[in-house]
Amino acid sequence: MRALPLLLALLLPLPALAETIEIPVGQQGDAVAGLPKVGESRSSVLARFGLADEEHPPVGQPPITRWDYRSFSVYFEYDHVVNSVLHHQPRHPTKEQQ
Repeated sequence: MRALPLLLALLLPLPALAETIEIPVGQQGDAVAGLPKVGESRSSVLARFGLADEEHPPVGQPPITRWDYRSFSVYFEYDHVVNSVLHHQPRHPTKEQQ
């Protein structure tokens, strides 16, 4: 019975040692809203954003194609969007990026 208060006294301070972790990806909510949506057609993406800076040829089966724009990439399966991702933007640009 004496061990219970001792155990509680040792375990109570543990939550006070917790650390808050910030994940920058969670801050992309507003920027992600304008990206092409899953299921959107290739012609719709072309009409909204124009020609991509770089178009990669299809890979695999089913064929997956990637279009790279300045700040994001769009992945197509056949002629429909399967994913859109923002490119990483460092908080502090290096001298090479300036």
